[in-house]
Amino acid sequence: MSSILVSCKNKSGAEKHYLPAVKAAGWTGPILLVAPGDPLPDLADVAGLLLTGGDDIHPRHWDEAENVHPRAEVDGDRDAIEIPLIRAAWGRNLPILGICRGEQILNVALGGSLIQDIPEHFSCEATRHRHGTAEVPDTHHRVQLAPGSRLRALLGEDVFLVNSRHHQAVKRVALPLVAVGWHLDTVDPGTGPLIEAVEAADPSHWIFGVQWHPENLVTLKGPAGDAARDLFAAFVQATKRGQD
Repeated sequence: MSSILVSCKNKSGAEKHYLPAVKAAGWTGPILLVAPGDPLPDLADVAGLLLTGGDDIHPRHWDEAENVHPRAEVDGDRDAIEIPLIRAAWGRNLPILGICRGEQILNVALGGSLIQDIPEHFSCEATRHRHGTAEVPDTHHRVQLAPGSRLRALLGEDVFLVNSRHHQAVKRVALPLVAVGWHLDTVDPGTGPLIEAVEAADPSHWIFGVQWHPENLVTLKGPAGDAARDLFAAFVQATKRGQD
């Protein structure tokens, strides 16, 4: 039986925070965890790829001349395993769900770039997008989804509250992707509103990335919890279809 592959910083954290959401969404098959130090896994028996949150991405992956921001905490070991993993999964047309760092590395691996520090770029307070914890999620701000997007169709909501724990974000969207979600209250005249979600431009690819942490919201009542559960359910359904 094919497995879902989960790329993470540490396996115990993924087992605690991400695997329950995947299993609650209906996945009963094997789940393979990969972390820095592990060999690059063979994707022959993988049905879907989940990219979890974590530390920052080194700017050399989108611009050799860009220095690491003083507030950045790069995880080069994860970059080294996840970039080729994403490209291989894309080549196999596997379903991919990227969460927080996972959305960012998805964008970078496919040719996009990042804003290294949100407070500096958007001239906003340092805490605007850094609230709550995995254990105590704070649904802190609204996300606006593009009405005609596939993500909006999956989640059934145009606007809903999300939690927010990040200081980097998508800047230049990779050509295979399109931005479909924004925080409209965090805006820069040059780059526009902060991007909160992306999806594959080609609908034949089931690929979505979200900047918030839906794995922490699946037990909540209301639109935020509904959207989180719907996202994981759609991912599990896509992986199951790939097994048929």
